[in-house]
Amino acid sequence: MNSADFTYLALYLVALLAVTVPLGRWVAAVLRGEPLPGLRWCTPLERSLYRLAGVDAQADMTWRSYAVALVIFNLLGGAVILALQLAQARLPLNPQNFGPVPLGVAVNTAVSFLTNTNWQAYSGEASLSYLTQMAGLGVQNFLSAATGLAVMAALARGLSRKAAAGLGNFWTDVVRSTIYVLLPLSFVLAVVLVSEGVVQSFAAYPFATTLAGQEQVIPLGPAASQVAIKQLGTNGGGFFGLNSAHPFENPTPLSNFLQMLALLALPAACVYAYGLLVGARRHAWVVYGVMTAFFVGALGLSLWSEYAAPGSAALALEGKEVRFGITPSVLWANATTAASNGSVNAMHSSLSPLAGGLALFNMLLGEIIFGGVGSGLYGMVMLIVLTVFLAGLMVGRTPEYLGKKIEAFEVRMAALAVLLPCAGVLLGCAVSFATEAGRAAVGNAGPHALTEILYAWGSMTNNNGSAFGSLTASGDLYTWGGALAMVLGRFGVIIPVLALAGGLAAKKTVPASSGTFPTDGPLFAVLLAGVMLIVAALTYFPALTLGPVLEHLLLAAGRTF
Repeated sequence: MNSADFTYLALYLVALLAVTVPLGRWVAAVLRGEPLPGLRWCTPLERSLYRLAGVDAQADMTWRSYAVALVIFNLLGGAVILALQLAQARLPLNPQNFGPVPLGVAVNTAVSFLTNTNWQAYSGEASLSYLTQMAGLGVQNFLSAATGLAVMAALARGLSRKAAAGLGNFWTDVVRSTIYVLLPLSFVLAVVLVSEGVVQSFAAYPFATTLAGQEQVIPLGPAASQVAIKQLGTNGGGFFGLNSAHPFENPTPLSNFLQMLALLALPAACVYAYGLLVGARRHAWVVYGVMTAFFVGALGLSLWSEYAAPGSAALALEGKEVRFGITPSVLWANATTAASNGSVNAMHSSLSPLAGGLALFNMLLGEIIFGGVGSGLYGMVMLIVLTVFLAGLMVGRTPEYLGKKIEAFEVRMAALAVLLPCAGVLLGCAVSFATEAGRAAVGNAGPHALTEILYAWGSMTNNNGSAFGSLTASGDLYTWGGALAMVLGRFGVIIPVLALAGGLAAKKTVPASSGTFPTDGPLFAVLLAGVMLIVAALTYFPALTLGPVLEHLLLAAGRTF
């Protein structure tokens, strides 16, 4: 690494911090229902949507009715995606005359986008029409991200309200999040990306003649509009099969930097917004600091591994785009796995064993190092609940969090939200190794094969969506089984979070006392980091040891499989 690399990394971290506060204030104002300067012209549109849907925007929902509305809404969105894929041959905006998507892949794709996972068992430019990409995948990119913001808002209300029965209105939260946050930001970013050369076209694919005299198809499409929301909404699904490594999605170093900043901007802002919503900004900054420490630590180790790995500099560039280089590629790999984004600008399977293992570790923590839009924050709160519970056990007092007593029900819901994704990852891996179809899908041998399978199930169950790049994931096991894992990883966390929020909302606020464990100091930060490590270590350490850790040690010893 040289001074330019360190400057690049510093610029990224400074830019991320710079957008956190203004974006956080914006998100908090939207979720509070406050009028927004410059966007008041959208108010008639908001009211029209409520009237069209027959929704009472002022109605307060219990956690159960909030959860039912959320699940039904997202399942209907998945049904629309499925129908578009199966019927696209008879629908407009299909200049390449693509036929229907195979049922297993279509179901997997529908579930993938409704759960904000965007795992792709298909190649977009070779199988999906423009209408399917826009009206199906693109729309769901907005709605799944808005769902995450809605759940975060409901959790914040559960902590801030006193002896209340409701958590707000799901429909209002989704509509306001979409109109006032996601749409304006996506529009601005899309325009900037078009200026950088990202394609936005409805034309049929043209042909070009190569220097060798061969005819080559040049895929086009309305990519810029989808790329903008895929990054801002921590969705990650690529318009083209190569995702952000494709020059039509990510053509320049500037577009690379802006997309990389966009994929962590809202997750970071959600931490500050949460602090504003619950009236605990100092606590929010402590959480932000823990997330940043994990992110910087994983990034530093990954860069050390890539630059110190045996071999020449040319070997370190394997699987990476030359127009970006090593440092931006490794930074992207950590940012996309620290968030539940999943977009890639390099082949993760070609990363050094330690760097690939750290990208995997970021996901296995449960997408809580910033995580997804809204989802990263409420996932982190589940670990915070477990942390204050353990702290309460240490001092022999009933644990409290932001003035609410944490009792048996809250601990059970938090444990359920943490453990269900872990079960999905490990059960999926077990089935893959126990079946011929699961073993045949791997593209390598030895510990790298284990890492491939663990990465796939970790990505799907934790709603990340990135792929190691060497696993064939179009078979029935990974399409149908992966769909179940994605549903478990999404709704198996959301429903316990809403149940916990409902329980907390019904409680009265307890005044702080001398026995209250403060959650806005360095001791809490250390305990929270310890719980994060312990949960991941106890759950995944054996598998990680036999995969990326073993491969790293073998490489250091000069041995390979």
